[in-house]
Amino acid sequence: MTPSIAPILITGASQRVGLHCALRLLEDGQPVIITYRSDRPGLQTLRDKGATLLFADLSSEAGILALINAVKTHTDCLRAIVHNASEWLEESPDQPSAAFTRMFSVHMLAPYLINLQCAELLQRSNPADIIHISDDVTRKGSSKHIAYCASKAGLDSLTLSFAAKYAPAIKVNGIAPALLLFNPEDDAAYRAKALAKSALGIEPGSEVIYQSLRYLLDNPYVTGTTLTVNGGRHVK
Repeated sequence: MTPSIAPILITGASQRVGLHCALRLLEDGQPVIITYRSDRPGLQTLRDKGATLLFADLSSEAGILALINAVKTHTDCLRAIVHNASEWLEESPDQPSAAFTRMFSVHMLAPYLINLQCAELLQRSNPADIIHISDDVTRKGSSKHIAYCASKAGLDSLTLSFAAKYAPAIKVNGIAPALLLFNPEDDAAYRAKALAKSALGIEPGSEVIYQSLRYLLDNPYVTGTTLTVNGGRHVK
């Protein structure tokens, strides 16, 4: 695909998958705006390669609205919005609503408000896309991480609703990954158990999400779809 002069906005792109996708888009010659909440080493690499960096705290409505205003001061059009920002919190028995409220804000309220208030920026680009990064866990639910799973399932629902609302001008799709990258502290036993959950049994890394993102950006005939990128967990 020929790069657009309109930037792609990626939320939560300071590390891991978001950082990888932002760097790959920059390699393709695509301008990007990324948001971050914490200062991480990858941010300097993004600056050096020409990305626009915006601080954003998506855990509150005020923080979300501040980001929207900041985006509009930096550009009057967007090629795409990639909602990658994510929060994973344990549910505390003594404060059960705290984790739910925070993850609802990051996973649902932020995409909802950004999609509504930045639609005019996307409508100045052709093609234009919104992509929600969800989670394969929504396929079956989670007895241990109810709030996380519920808020990601809500994001899946937003994909369907916004696809209907914005067609044909803006395509709206999702990506639902399972295990992509282990953490350095994950021991051998945990890694073996996690890998055994999928039919393919590999740690694929971040590139598979970039490939999925690229497919959705380039294909003119896909909207209202969530791509499952789970190594075949559903057939295991």
